[in-house]
Amino acid sequence: MTMMNKNRFTPRTLHLTPNHVARATRPVEDFAYPSAFTRATDEDYATLVEQLMAERPEGPLHIFAYGSLIWKPTFEPVTKRRAVARGWHRQFCMLIRGHRGTPEAPGLMMALMSGGRCVGLALEVAAGTERQVLEDLCRRELPFVETLADHRWLQLDTVEGPIRGLVFWAGPTGPNIRRSFPLPLAAAQMARACGPRGSTAEYLHNTVRSLEEHGIRDRNLWTLQRLVAEEINTMPLGQVQRVEPSAASQPPVMPVN
Repeated sequence: MTMMNKNRFTPRTLHLTPNHVARATRPVEDFAYPSAFTRATDEDYATLVEQLMAERPEGPLHIFAYGSLIWKPTFEPVTKRRAVARGWHRQFCMLIRGHRGTPEAPGLMMALMSGGRCVGLALEVAAGTERQVLEDLCRRELPFVETLADHRWLQLDTVEGPIRGLVFWAGPTGPNIRRSFPLPLAAAQMARACGPRGSTAEYLHNTVRSLEEHGIRDRNLWTLQRLVAEEINTMPLGQVQRVEPSAASQPPVMPVN
């Protein structure tokens, strides 16, 4: 695999450390809750993959990774290239009551929202594996019928020239989206959110650490990880206890990236 060239600087030391992550993490059993969402079927995914294959640009297929696809991809890319999505920025804006949160202590997950610029990685998919990679990604990122449309093709700027790449969760809408959420309030919520798949603090730590390792610096996320660490520091050891889910909870949006 050809690796991207990184900026020549030493990664900074995060304020949000593995120790903070451990303090924010607690065992939460998986739980079922009433959901207004409908699980996507094999037929749904087959239809979506064919649609994406028909829409894809000529040449290699690229996936734009800006979050967990950087540190937990579903496939081995042929190349990783630094890429810029202009007109978009990372934001923890999706309220989740499952996955990395509970109904009583919802978490926040990340998406791309309009405005600014987002530096990430363009992951090139190996020729001949496009359909399988797309199916795996769609099953991971888009679990419900109601979320199948939460993808789009973006123009990405790279040192080799512009390309088009597929991205998930860019410009999501709905009642679970918090468009204007001050970072201190987001940090207070994220410091306490933990669900069956782990804590929101863990997701933030992994994302910022991976961005630093790839020479990518996101100002808002850097500030957010500092605020989350400071928030965890204010909580006495053992203060955050396991939260039992409520049967009357609202349905969550459950993105992964």
